[in-house]
Amino acid sequence: MWAASCLASCCAGCACTACQTVVSGISRRSARIAYCGLFALSLIVSWILRAVAAPFMEKIPWINHFHQTPSREWFETDAVLRVSLGNFLFFSILSFIMVGVKSQKDPRDGIHHGGWMMKVICWCLLVILMFFLPNEFISFYETTSKFGSGLFLLVQVVLLLDFVHSWNDKWVGFDEQFWYVALLVVSLVCYVATFSFAGVLFYLFTPSGQDCGLNTFFIVMTLIFAFLFAIVTLHPTVSGSILPASVISLYCTYLCYSGLASEPRDYACNGLHKHSQAVSTGTLTVGLLTTVLSVVYSAVRAGSSTTLLSPPGSPRADKPLLPLDKVDEHEEKENARPVTYSYSFFHIIFSLASMYSAMLLTGWSTSVGESGKLVDVGWASVWVRILTGWATAALFIWSMVAPHLFPEREF
Repeated sequence: MWAASCLASCCAGCACTACQTVVSGISRRSARIAYCGLFALSLIVSWILRAVAAPFMEKIPWINHFHQTPSREWFETDAVLRVSLGNFLFFSILSFIMVGVKSQKDPRDGIHHGGWMMKVICWCLLVILMFFLPNEFISFYETTSKFGSGLFLLVQVVLLLDFVHSWNDKWVGFDEQFWYVALLVVSLVCYVATFSFAGVLFYLFTPSGQDCGLNTFFIVMTLIFAFLFAIVTLHPTVSGSILPASVISLYCTYLCYSGLASEPRDYACNGLHKHSQAVSTGTLTVGLLTTVLSVVYSAVRAGSSTTLLSPPGSPRADKPLLPLDKVDEHEEKENARPVTYSYSFFHIIFSLASMYSAMLLTGWSTSVGESGKLVDVGWASVWVRILTGWATAALFIWSMVAPHLFPEREF
């Protein structure tokens, strides 16, 4: 017993030392990646608690105060929402603190980039504190999260549009035949993938002998958007590149598939009902991966004055996010410069992503008790995906025609 106690103490001491070493090694230029890692940790904790927390939560009186104990799925959803709420509050508080930071001389700049041990402790305490809140608070957060998730999806679309236009501008900027051929090849591949994918959707989600007019409408609208993108892009007035149109067409087709795959498993037009568990896990994995990549991309792009995260007049950050050369931190402090991106909006991205990940893990809190352990299943998920695809189409078309409709404005 004494030996085991000593071993446990040594392990705890080593763990604390390791944590201190890690957080002390987070520099100014790697802080954004550290926030992404903390967000990824919240997803892992949510996933684990969703699987194991239900038996313990059933014994907590202020959570299970019902005359009849709810189903296990209810407690799984509640655990995910409580972790998400703690994560949301953590980043929202940081966002509020960072409002108005313009210069690196501002003391709050140090809070954003440093104090990681204290921030990790505060994050843990907030998550733990959420399990002491009554159910009414969690129910209100659940309702609010559906609206916050919609905002995050719109931000996700804006980031995608920013990415494809930057990708196209970079290759065109080389002004060499090789890169023009590369643009054409990638565009053709995306279009072939788009129409092949659409054919698979017709096969899976419009089975013969079933009245699947709604599914047919969704798929046909996606194809119409793909043709419309090409027409607008190649119009002489616009004279745009076909690469962004092809990539957005493929993304809209994926969103259409994601929406159709989220239809209830007892729906006759859902051809994936025989593989419901595998499809649900795959959809969840892709959704979470997309969420993490979106947040990481926002962190990486935050150093550029051309992105939506950058405040007006901020300098363009041409240095890499994680430089290999050592930086003289004392010299940086002496030469205090304006911040290169909005710290406050940066944390809002994480707050909205916390809401979206909670909805993704709980099937938008509509399929609990109906689909068992299936996630992201139900008509709410279907319409969220489909409407996101339509919003993507509208924003892309607007990004192409707006500079010509309003030439005096900068887009």
